[in-house]
Amino acid sequence: MNSIGVPAGESIDEAPTRAFHLRMSAFVGGGQFIDGYILGVVAIALVLMPSSFGLTPVWKGLIGSSALIGTFAGSLIFGWVADHVGRKALYTTDLTIFLVGSVAQFFVVNPWQLFSIRLVVGIAIGIDYAVGPTYLAEFAPRRSRGRLLGSLVGMWTIGYSASLLVGVVGAHWGHGAWRWVLASSAIPAVIVMVLRIGSPESPRWLVRKGRLDEAQAICTKYIGSGVSVADLLAEADIRPSYRKLLSGIWLRRAIFVGIFWSALAWPEFAIFTFLPTLLKSLHIHDANLGSLLIRVLSLPAFAVGMIVLTRMGRRTMLARAMLLLTAIFLVLGLFSKPPSWLVVALFGMFALVLGFVSNLEFLYPAELFPTDIRASGVGLGSAGSRVGAAAGTFLLPVLLSGPGLQFAMLITAAVTAVGLVVTLIWAPETRGVTLYEASTGQPTEVSEKAATAIS
Repeated sequence: MNSIGVPAGESIDEAPTRAFHLRMSAFVGGGQFIDGYILGVVAIALVLMPSSFGLTPVWKGLIGSSALIGTFAGSLIFGWVADHVGRKALYTTDLTIFLVGSVAQFFVVNPWQLFSIRLVVGIAIGIDYAVGPTYLAEFAPRRSRGRLLGSLVGMWTIGYSASLLVGVVGAHWGHGAWRWVLASSAIPAVIVMVLRIGSPESPRWLVRKGRLDEAQAICTKYIGSGVSVADLLAEADIRPSYRKLLSGIWLRRAIFVGIFWSALAWPEFAIFTFLPTLLKSLHIHDANLGSLLIRVLSLPAFAVGMIVLTRMGRRTMLARAMLLLTAIFLVLGLFSKPPSWLVVALFGMFALVLGFVSNLEFLYPAELFPTDIRASGVGLGSAGSRVGAAAGTFLLPVLLSGPGLQFAMLITAAVTAVGLVVTLIWAPETRGVTLYEASTGQPTEVSEKAATAIS
């Protein structure tokens, strides 16, 4: 026992990776699978919808971006809620919304209804974006934190790819195929909902609330009998405050997260949401299959990124990827009438680079904020990124029907160039340190104020 009355022992950060961490990564990843599935499935549905449904370029943009708009609201609001009421409560709430919303999509009769339902489902995605990575980061050991959180994007990409595969198969399901394709996300929602039942609360959050016995019991039961919460007491007396998040270094980090995530999300959602439509305009024989194959290229690149992540560092990896993406979109934008093969090849290169760097989307934000504002910070950054994603998704079909592909790609190149500049100026390196050190820039220690408050 130490002077505060907490058993001394190995910290959560230094504990070995156990089966519990892998299960938690899988369960949190299951939510990301659903997120990717729901956001991806609309790409095929938009192609399959009959003209009688009343789609216009504007409605295509609105429906394609509706879930992203909802994600903005969900991330912004419920990240703050999670810092006050805990991670566990919201960890399963979002799945109920996924299930109900998925089924409801089957019964829509006009674009407005579909837009509204996907807006609500997007709120649930926002909850998952803010809470899932935060929850996993607060359990993950230092040595495996990068891989565990990086794997979430892999699950997201698998979910997105699975939705395209279902769409390719579902295209042959008859007149109402698009309804079945949209509603199919109910299946993974039920599975993940069952798996998440009984998940424990975050011990870091419990310590911050002064509930040391509960936090220690969770560490002992799930991580190991020799694991102690003593090192977490440095943040025990700090209360969550959105005012803190909107000032000083934390505001700069929140802006950085929003910009770098937007710079990745803008082209990702804009291009992949309308890739089947775009490939069809280029006279590709099977546009749905082509979009699936290009999307799947992200998976081997993601695996390479997972290996490189712990060696290259977060900041270097992100900066190099932003530079490559800017170059790809500049090439696409500088050709007034690029040949189809070049467009397809460059989109394939885009998928490779995106897969390589996407490991950082859920890892980096969770490392940049302390426990009292971690979910709020991740939520605010995620909300900012959804502004970019929604803007890109809404504008792409409008730009394609107006100025054309060349102008759209030049705009996209400008977005990734901004992401590169902000990364070079503001991105800190968080590789190889504890979560407390990464989020605060200070060594882990127990303050006298915390010791007095809890003893």
